[in-house]
Amino acid sequence: MRAIPIPVDVTKLQITCVKAAKPRLVNKDTGEIKRDKDGNVMYELTFLFEDDLGRMELVKVSTTPEPQITPGEEVVPVDLVGYVWEQAGRWGIAYRAASFRPVGASLSTSAGMGADL
Repeated sequence: MRAIPIPVDVTKLQITCVKAAKPRLVNKDTGEIKRDKDGNVMYELTFLFEDDLGRMELVKVSTTPEPQITPGEEVVPVDLVGYVWEQAGRWGIAYRAASFRPVGASLSTSAGMGADL
């Protein structure tokens, strides 16, 4: 299955960090760390996504480089995409963002939140 990125519209979501960034593992038994195609360490954060109807879901999002986001901070993921995956009869959606910016910040004030725009 070819991984095609599916853009995610975050304009009507409130997104709060609930678990700070940690390196994403390929294999929990060996401790092997996942890297992107350029060899950079991939980081995983856990967010609470809430829509305007009050529905909530915990979502893990990968990114590189390590963003400086703390639990409780509200952010807007920049270029958030989902990838459908399937493995051994199971499937799901993996999410990746280019970077993050604080809620209310302009695109030019996202320094320290991840990759430069």
